[in-house]
This record gives sequence, structure tokens and C-alpha cells, in this order.
Amino acid sequence: MPVTKAVIPAAGLGTRFLPATKSVPKEMLPVVDRPAIEYVVEEASRAGLRDVLLVTSRTKKAIEDHFDREGDVEAALERKGDKVRLERVRASAELAEVHSVRQPSPRGLGHAVLCASAHVGDEPFAVLLGDDLIDERDPLLVEMLAVQERHGGAVVALMEVPEEAVSMYGVATIAPAAAAPASAVSAASVERVPAGGSGGRYRTVRITDLVEKPPVDEAPSNLAVIGRYVLPAEIFDVLRATPPGRGDEIQLTDALRTLAERAGADPGAEIPVHGVVFTGRRYDTGDRVDYLKAVVRLACERPDLGPEFYPWLEEYVASGGPKAEC
Repeated sequence: MPVTKAVIPAAGLGTRFLPATKSVPKEMLPVVDRPAIEYVVEEASRAGLRDVLLVTSRTKKAIEDHFDREGDVEAALERKGDKVRLERVRASAELAEVHSVRQPSPRGLGHAVLCASAHVGDEPFAVLLGDDLIDERDPLLVEMLAVQERHGGAVVALMEVPEEAVSMYGVATIAPAAAAPASAVSAASVERVPAGGSGGRYRTVRITDLVEKPPVDEAPSNLAVIGRYVLPAEIFDVLRATPPGRGDEIQLTDALRTLAERAGADPGAEIPVHGVVFTGRRYDTGDRVDYLKAVVRLACERPDLGPEFYPWLEEYVASGGPKAEC
């Protein structure tokens, strides 16, 4: 069954961006001049997933409103003859058919995905986290959909991270048969690929186990789960049976671990879990420093902003930046 639906969990509290997120959803914080979540919906649409479900909370109505038409603003821009801004305003409403459902309380990513079960039904679907932006020049989701079509089951996006950062992520164990070149892997039975991407781009691996935010000395690898998934509808039954885990929340990682363990016990009968090892450009807008990096990088690359902004940035850095102001 082809994947046609995307689920975007967006009910988090956004505590890392307080006090701004007291009144503005973190997903609506602008990355240059567009809210972060618009980039994510655009990515889904670009991959052919134009049926998009937002999982929000009662304080996130602004997200739903953003993807609706704004008649008064459009009329004012039309009167002014401002075609450029008019197209930008209309673009968000034309990206996809956007639906929404509310997560009653923040009970974890697994619970947020479970809230989508009625809308998704018995079809496979994609999950895109609203604070993970993937550069449009790196079609990760398209590749993941191709892997799911080829192998079925679940597909998880993985990225090599420095070993000291593994405790911030879900971390995968992969089958030795799917190993990177011997020069890039330790002698241990579990892979540990050097951060920086020694393996081939968009390498597909078979996942045999997953653990949520392990201590550095207990991490099975440095292949971290990032915010893109393609999941079978069977994940809903697994999530319903998954007890609260880390943080007393229902973790999607734990449900995927169950699928991987079942497939390991009976590869022919169960649902496989594969990973796509991403080596492209990713922007973590859920972290304050990475959010600022994303804004600067994308602004520098914009043809309408970069020619003016980048020379100023070069001059500012060359002058010593904040040190020059002391």
C-alpha cells in the first residue's frame, strides 16, 4: 500500500525557548521569515504526501491557522499590487490538505503518534518531527519512502553523531551484515561508525535494537535516530501495549524496539525495521544554538537576503564579533 499520509507531532511545550513559547508555539518561531513547521509540511508535500495531520494541543491553534487562507491579508496585498508577498502568504495554504487532532496531555512521542490512528487507519504513514528541518536539497524522506516500498515494515532516519552526544538521542543497533566498510567499524559485534560519514550516503541498514537516550558508555553505536520515520499501521497496536518508559512517557523508540526484536526472532514472519543513514544537511530548531545556526545559514543562502546579509556577517566576524564591542 503506498504511503500518502504524513503525521507531524507538534504538541510539545517548547520549554527550551521560554519565555517566547509562553504565547507562541515553538513550531511557529520564524526561521528567517517562515515558521519552522512550514518547512516540514513543505517537505512532506514535496515527497508526495499531501494529506498532513498535525498533532497539536489546545495552546497550538496558531499552527492550524497558519495553514488556512487569510482573506483580509490577501485582499490588502492585492490592493497594493504586492504579488510577491501575496504568493508567499498563499503558499502555506496550498502546500497540502492539512488536518489536526489534539493530544490531550504531553505523554510522549509514542502517544502523539497514537493520536493519529483514527486518521491514518490501516495505511503506512510518515512521521516528521516539527523541530527537525531537512534541507530541500537532501531528499531524505523520498529515499525513506523508497526503502519502505522495497522492504515494507518501518524505516527510521539515522545520523552519525559524536559519541559524547548519543545520550541526547534514541540509538540504533544494526545487523553486522549491513555493516559499513571494515575500516570504518570497530571490532566489536555492534557497529560504531565514526561521526562525519565514512559510510556511503543514504546507506540502508537493518536495525536489530533501539534504546532511548542511553548513557554514553552504554550506547550500542553512534547511529542516532532523527526526526523522520515511515511506519506501518501495526505500530498503533504496539504503541497501545507499550508501557511508559524514559521520562514516564510512551516512547516511539520503545515500540520500534519491539518490532525490531520480533523481526529478529522470526525475520520471515514479522515486520522489519530498517534505517537510512543520512549524511546531508539537517537543522535542529528545537535547540537554541542550532536554531540560530539554521537562521544564519538559510539567510546567507537566500538570493534575496544573502547578498546583503553575508558580507555584513563576514565583516562582523572579521572585526571580532562580540569581543570587539567590549
